[in-house]
Amino acid sequence: MKGYVKLGWESVSVKLKKKFPKDKALQHFDDFYKNVYGEKWPSIRIALLSPHKYCALINNFGDTQQIMTHLENQGALNIKTLFELEERNIKENKNAQTRGEDLEKIYKLDQKMEQLVLSKQHEEVESVYPQHEGVSKDRPNKLEPSLASQADEDMPPALSSESHHAASLQSSLESAEYDTHRLIDPSVGLSASALYEFVPATKLKGMEDFVLESEHYAYYKKDTDFPVHVEKEQKLNFPDHLHVLTFERGNVSYFPSPRRASTGSIFIMSSDYFLLDGGSLLPVLALDLQPGDKVLDMCAAPGGKSLMMLQTLYPDILVCNDVLESRVKRIHSVMQQFLYDLDKWGDRLKVTQKDGRDIDECNVYNKLDPSLVLLWYKNFPSFSLVAPSSNALKLVSPGGTVVYSTCSLSPIQNDGVVHMALRQVWQETNIEVAIIDLSPALQSVQSVFRLGTNIGLKYGHLILPFLPANFGPMYFCKIVRTK
Repeated sequence: MKGYVKLGWESVSVKLKKKFPKDKALQHFDDFYKNVYGEKWPSIRIALLSPHKYCALINNFGDTQQIMTHLENQGALNIKTLFELEERNIKENKNAQTRGEDLEKIYKLDQKMEQLVLSKQHEEVESVYPQHEGVSKDRPNKLEPSLASQADEDMPPALSSESHHAASLQSSLESAEYDTHRLIDPSVGLSASALYEFVPATKLKGMEDFVLESEHYAYYKKDTDFPVHVEKEQKLNFPDHLHVLTFERGNVSYFPSPRRASTGSIFIMSSDYFLLDGGSLLPVLALDLQPGDKVLDMCAAPGGKSLMMLQTLYPDILVCNDVLESRVKRIHSVMQQFLYDLDKWGDRLKVTQKDGRDIDECNVYNKLDPSLVLLWYKNFPSFSLVAPSSNALKLVSPGGTVVYSTCSLSPIQNDGVVHMALRQVWQETNIEVAIIDLSPALQSVQSVFRLGTNIGLKYGHLILPFLPANFGPMYFCKIVRTK
C-alpha cells in the first residue's frame, strides 16, 4: 500500500511538470503580446481565458417587437440606444466645455478692459503730475565690475572649479600612455600567458540571424514609402432596422437559447435571434451600408457578419464567399436557419466557394469586407494575407468602401497587412485610396466596447477583450477607393 501511494504521487508529479500545448501557447502569448500591449496585457490575458460575452442579433423575418420585448424583460439593452445616449452625453459635454471656454474668453476680455482703463488713468495722472527730472527711469542692463567680481567670489567652489577640472581631464587624456602589459608580442605566439587571462566579451558572434519571437513585430516597417491620404469620419450611421441587444457592462448574464420565430399564430422555420461576438458589429457599421448597395464578403464564414448585413435590409446584392467547403456549408446552415424562404432570394443572396485572390469581378461591388479568420490559414502555408486585401481594393468600384477585419491581436496580421496591401496597390496600379480615421465616430461606442489606444495602431482600430465587456479581439480598418 505504501509503495502504491508513492507511485501515485510520482505520477502526479510527472503530470504537473509536463507542458501541454496550451501551456506552450500561453508562453508564446506572454512572450509576444506582453511586448506589444505592455501594461494592458494582463487584463487582455484574463479576458481571453474567460467566457466570451455575446450579443443577440434580432431576426427581422420574425416577430421583431415580441423578440425584443422578451429579451429586454431579461435585462438586455439595445446597443443602438446606448450609442445614441453616449453620443448625446458627448455632445452635451462638448457644449458645456465650449460654453466654459467662451466665458473664460469674456472674463479675460474684461480683465484687459480693466487694465486698459487703469493704464489710461495712470497716463492722465502722469500728465497732470509729471515726475522729477532727477529720477532716472533707466535700469542698468549689466553688473558693475565690482559687483561682478563679488559674484565670482560668492560662487560655490564646485562650480568655479568645473572648468579647471574639465581642462585637467583633457590634458591628462592627451598625456596618457597605452597599457603595454596587455599587448601580446607576435613572436611569443600561443605561449603568452596573456592569452589565458579573462577578457570581458563585447560582442557575441553568431547571433546576427537570431531574432526573438517577441521582437519580430519590430521588423514591420512603420514608415510609409508611399503617400497615404487620411480622412476623419465624425459619426457612425446605425441602420434603423438593425437591432442588436446585449447586457450592460459588468453584467455577465447569458442569453437563453434562441427559439423558433413566429409571425402571429404561425410558426416558421427560422430562429428568433443569432448570438455572435459583439465585436462583429463595428466592421459592419464601418461599411456604412446604404439601400441598393452591392456587397461582397470575401471570407464570410461562419456567416455572422453577412447575416447582420442582411438584417439591415439595405443590400441589393450580397455575395458570401469562402475558400473551404466546410466553411461554405456553415454559411448555408446559418442562412437557412434565419431565412425560411432562402430559395426565393435568387440572385440577391449568393454563396460562393472561391479563393479571395481569384475573384475578378471588377467594378461590380461598392462595399467589400475581406475579413480574415486567421486560425484556419495554417492549412495553407503559401497563402498570403495581403493578396485578398489588395485584390479587394482592385475589385471595389471608385467611391466604394473596403473594410478589412480580423480577430487577431497581432500587429503584423492587422496594420501590417493593410500596410503591405496599400503598398502593393500603389506600386502595381493607378488606384488611389483614403484611410478613414474612425476615432471621432467611435467615441460613442466606448460605453459598450473597450477600444485599444496608444498601442501603435496606424491605420485601423482594435476592440480589446475586457472582463466587464468581454468582446473581441476585433481589428478593423476602413478604406475608401477614391480613384
